[in-house]
Amino acid sequence: MSSSEDRLVGQYAPMVRRLALQLVAKLPASVELDDLMQAGMMGLLDAVRRYQQTAEAQFETYAITRIRGAMLDELRSQDWLPRSVRSKAKSIEQAIHQLNHRLLRQATEAEIAEELGMPLPDYQELLEEARGVQVIHYEDLARDNDDATHPLDRAHHQASSDEQSRWSNPLNQLVSQGLRNALVMAISCLPEREQLLLSLQFEQDLNQKEIGAVMGITEGRVSQLRSQAVARIRAALAQNNWQENLDEVEFQALL
Repeated sequence: MSSSEDRLVGQYAPMVRRLALQLVAKLPASVELDDLMQAGMMGLLDAVRRYQQTAEAQFETYAITRIRGAMLDELRSQDWLPRSVRSKAKSIEQAIHQLNHRLLRQATEAEIAEELGMPLPDYQELLEEARGVQVIHYEDLARDNDDATHPLDRAHHQASSDEQSRWSNPLNQLVSQGLRNALVMAISCLPEREQLLLSLQFEQDLNQKEIGAVMGITEGRVSQLRSQAVARIRAALAQNNWQENLDEVEFQALL
């Protein structure tokens, strides 16, 4: 490695840790921070060796794309969100969707548990197991519903063909203005407590322990409420039949 490459790696190594921390906070506890950081450093090294300076793309922008891509490849290899977790999350979303349609308001936890035919403690345990489910998954943005293909596999394949265009990378979540508007509407309809939790996490950038301290609840309870908020948002998007046109997407990161 040349001295200039070594300098860039040292300069941007802290960014790898920051990106890994942002990602691991949204994933199941089984995902190791060190694994993501190691993958991210490999992505950074790859970016250093491949980068060609242009007026349209700064190194940091290019490096972030490479680092995130390497981390997501690592998650794909670990099967970071098993089908069983997706299935549990889907059952919660469907119960919320049915209750919202019937009650014309946001359902309480007790009502969701009853709809699922389980005691409240079992429902709260289900919420904990569904941790790591995101508002939008790659398959939500796909034109087809090929359940046999892992979403990260599809994203990786698409990245190969788009890599030389606009320095974009589909490994970043694809978020259009239409989706942004739909998300804002769905979040505004959340119960006040869940709105506060999301605000503390995404606007104030607090971690789970800090959010628990502010709200006076345990870290486990923070995880449960976040999972429930995500399920409500996904149910709202499904209820409104939101669909993305991949020809008009803006390349922006949701992670």
